[in-house]
Amino acid sequence: MNDVYNILVTYEDLILVGGYPDGPIGGLVLTLFIAIAGLVCAFPLSVLVGIARTSRFRVIFIPVTIFSSVIRGLPVLMLVFWSYFAVPLISGHSISGTKTLILALVIYEMAFLGEVIRAGIKSVPQGQVEASRTLGISYSRSMLEIILPQTIYTMLPSILNQFINLIKNTSLGYVIGVAELTYSMYQVNTIELTKPLQVFAALAFIYFVICFTLTRLVGVVEKNVTRKRQITI
Repeated sequence: MNDVYNILVTYEDLILVGGYPDGPIGGLVLTLFIAIAGLVCAFPLSVLVGIARTSRFRVIFIPVTIFSSVIRGLPVLMLVFWSYFAVPLISGHSISGTKTLILALVIYEMAFLGEVIRAGIKSVPQGQVEASRTLGISYSRSMLEIILPQTIYTMLPSILNQFINLIKNTSLGYVIGVAELTYSMYQVNTIELTKPLQVFAALAFIYFVICFTLTRLVGVVEKNVTRKRQITI
């Protein structure tokens, strides 16, 4: 335990910010940036996926359903590899490992968050939809002003859970050289040489603290959502 503590203290800067300011930023800061960027970029796209998954038009419903099913059936690591090798071939330009990882996570989150949004839309009482149509409100306006606000609020705990998964999945950036937290700890292990168990125990501890803290936050949010829904009912 002392070795784990000493590693965290000795290599604090490398773990937190990577090689910054002498090199590119990395470590925990880069991990959180990638996770946040992935969620922010994926969220509006996942809303479109969720809406398409509830569409009555087969020309919209079928392709999006196939996309969602295929992506959810693939390991995230495969998406990372595909993004890493396919994007330069398609675009003719190479992109950084960080952008590649964010792209892969956005594709992953589009499918999974899209299902969360779909479930939220389905949970809205059909009577509200029918009432809005009776009042002459268009489908798009009804979706934007009535259904989606309720959906996003109700599904907020699930969205936060997806953010926790994103944080853990950023560790896959290690395989394409992204200097996130896991990569930084690998550098620490290369320096220490004789303490791999302690180094990766320290890594596990950091991930646990972050994810446990966010999980507790999700619990608080979920209780508030449940309480307000009961009051509304």
